[in-house]
Amino acid sequence: MTKLLDQALDAVRQLPATDQDDIARAIMRLTGRDDSQPVPLTPDEQVAIKRSKEAAARGEFATDEEVASVWAKHGL
Repeated sequence: MTKLLDQALDAVRQLPATDQDDIARAIMRLTGRDDSQPVPLTPDEQVAIKRSKEAAARGEFATDEEVASVWAKHGL
């Protein structure tokens, strides 16, 4: 194991169990060893994705200023 991965795992050990499980699932997916089924989308989520894809196909994207505003709104 690399030193960086060992440090990352030490950091993960300090997190709550649910966060540890989320990170473990992400690692399993990244390594191709994830056998879980995809989480089904709700009808509202399916509609939102469809609208987003349609807007992208039309070239409708947020401006840099709009993106910066959203980030600032959330303190990021």
